[in-house]
Amino acid sequence: MTATVPPKAPTFLGLPTAPRGVGHLRGDQSFPDAARGALRDGQLRANLGHATTTIRNKRARVVAELPDWAQLREAGRALKAATMARLDDHLEELERQVTARGGVVHWARDANEANEIVTRLVLATGAPEVVKVKSMATQEIGLNEALEAAGLDVFETDLAELIVQLGEDKPSHILVPAIHKNRAEIREIFARTIPGVDPGLTDDPRRLAMAARQHLRERFLRARVAVSGANFAVAETGTLTVVESEGNGRMCLTLPETLITVMGIEKVVPTWRDLEVFLQLLPRSSTGERMNPYTSTWAGVTPGDGPQEFHLVLLDNGRTAVLADEVGREALHCIRCSACLNVCPVYERTGGHSYGSVYPGPIGAILSPQLTGVEDNASLPYASSLCGACYEVCPVAIDIPSILVHLRAEHVEAQEKPTAEGVAFKALARAMSHPRLWHLAQRAAGLGRLVSRGRPTLPNALPPPVSGWTRSRDLPTPPAKTFVQQWTEEHGR
Repeated sequence: MTATVPPKAPTFLGLPTAPRGVGHLRGDQSFPDAARGALRDGQLRANLGHATTTIRNKRARVVAELPDWAQLREAGRALKAATMARLDDHLEELERQVTARGGVVHWARDANEANEIVTRLVLATGAPEVVKVKSMATQEIGLNEALEAAGLDVFETDLAELIVQLGEDKPSHILVPAIHKNRAEIREIFARTIPGVDPGLTDDPRRLAMAARQHLRERFLRARVAVSGANFAVAETGTLTVVESEGNGRMCLTLPETLITVMGIEKVVPTWRDLEVFLQLLPRSSTGERMNPYTSTWAGVTPGDGPQEFHLVLLDNGRTAVLADEVGREALHCIRCSACLNVCPVYERTGGHSYGSVYPGPIGAILSPQLTGVEDNASLPYASSLCGACYEVCPVAIDIPSILVHLRAEHVEAQEKPTAEGVAFKALARAMSHPRLWHLAQRAAGLGRLVSRGRPTLPNALPPPVSGWTRSRDLPTPPAKTFVQQWTEEHGR
């Protein structure tokens, strides 16, 4: 078989501009507006707090077992940086190897093109339905909706994704899409939506898992087409890799006649030796396990064994635009472990839906705005306290706080009209550049002592535009004497 390659859009493959990402990468509300509603939901916060604490503690235990974790983390960072520097070469080698092993490679500039390719491939088989392995890339492009619009039935087979699908909900976590649901809520969804479910079903985790297994087993056995994502792709051999914990991925990757994999172009690694590093980093950082229960690898088509037709869709959807940013390109190093979400105080209190993108949490706050263009997701870089916890746990050492600051600066520079905050800081900069103006400003600030009436901070109910600052921050009362005055009194001029 030969690869089908439309004109290549990536900047690094020769064209001057890269496409921006479309699909499920932006919400209808800004982050602050969506977060306010989440903060009022006590049950949501309880569910998130319990789940993230449990995963966080598991990760900490298994990471502490490795004396060379810091070196392993640095190896992951260096490998990702080196791969991004020659991404075009590695992708073309991957294409050659997949094709040589009987697969077909398709290049998709954006979500619309990827959806068209996959829909066409499924319809060509004549199958009325597809089974899916959990995949962030297919969520990103809205593939389920595209397939359903073409009259096809789509079945998620990952337990958490099944819960979300049956509940007509949206994922809220990279690793645990239904993290915002507790056992009682899951039991209600199953009892309401699964045909023939035991009416005596309880919220015992084992009973819930058995109900889902029975519901899915029939679909596995009759499926003719499966759609998957990929955690990694090895360029030197054309090998795709999926890691998972339930076995549903193994069923989808081996039983159907046709397998279609949708993969972001940043998931490629040059060699098998490189894969070794990431298969140590990923399970410890994601599920808190020493290794993934199921690690499936395949290359092209093997006669008489597994799917006899294999298609690989390489997805850009804004990634080459990210690659062009020397600071922001680090976001493409992400291996989707979700460790940053589990330590983020903002995510733990607001949940994933507040981000409006399939990529929530700290990594979503830097990845989604870059895929779409910062102005289309302008509130996300501000969805962080910049505490740095995300950087400390990232298995490939992505400096998320620095990228957040970088994207905030991009947003400010893109504003055509000056903001009140921008005007205030320009005035402050001018005052601090001229000693006489600075001393006058200090004397004027001393009037704040009259407003504070002896309290250590100024009141929150100050008039606009200052109220926008003091509503969420404490503004200290100006001291009775400035530093210069105190120095002069103690040391003389």
